[in-house]
Amino acid sequence: MARLPFYQIDAFASRPFEGNQACVMPLEAFLPDATLQAIAAENNVSETAYIVPKEDGGWALRWFTPGREVPLCGHATLASAHLLFDQLGFAGDEIAFDTVKSGRLTVTRGPEGRYEMDFPAPEVEQVEVSDDVAEMLGARPVEAWAGPYYAAIFENPEQIVSLEPNLERMKPMTVGQRDHNGCFGVLAPGGDGADITSRFFAPGSGIPEDPATGSWHCIVAAIMGARLNKPLDCFQAYPGRGARIGAELAGDRVKLRGDAVTVIEGTFTL
Repeated sequence: MARLPFYQIDAFASRPFEGNQACVMPLEAFLPDATLQAIAAENNVSETAYIVPKEDGGWALRWFTPGREVPLCGHATLASAHLLFDQLGFAGDEIAFDTVKSGRLTVTRGPEGRYEMDFPAPEVEQVEVSDDVAEMLGARPVEAWAGPYYAAIFENPEQIVSLEPNLERMKPMTVGQRDHNGCFGVLAPGGDGADITSRFFAPGSGIPEDPATGSWHCIVAAIMGARLNKPLDCFQAYPGRGARIGAELAGDRVKLRGDAVTVIEGTFTL
């Protein structure tokens, strides 16, 4: 019987019950893919991150939703760095994570404890607003963008908060997405103390609505960073939680900033 270390962390959160939950499991070596997927399904949070130490001092990192392995996950990367810095005694200034599809990602911790992640900026292009998407979302956006996920821009934050999309209809849709299905972000300028208010739905990845999504905010930065020409203070308006995410477009990279807090520590028994 194997006993594996297990941590649950609220990422993009300054206190418990905010941001997005991630499970982080440090391993000596990756288990078979089917086992990693089964553990993530059992954990039943947006993502489970598995980290394995490398000889060069970095870490190999993989992310699984309850339904699939994903190519990029911001909040579980933040949670993994928080675990290493805050509880596992990492003494350096920067943690390097090597990933399967997103290359090397780095995370630093500032003097006040806030983390900064360095991610690749995604390629995005403006497209025509799809009638099918507008009907599925229950409201018509003023702009649409294609990228890793579909991005729909609305006029004001109130529209974002009130959206009630048809998630069953969304789940198989592939319009405006690279290598995904059923992954749609919605955003609007402004909000309560924010530059951007958004929400993110991913039923195609087994997540009806995600509370805080770093990979989505890479797209937000790619679209809105140049438009507003400044670092963005973003609010992801998941009902009942909410998350503050800093996003800054820096050439072909995106800087994502946020806090994290550990809420559960234990073991997973196989």
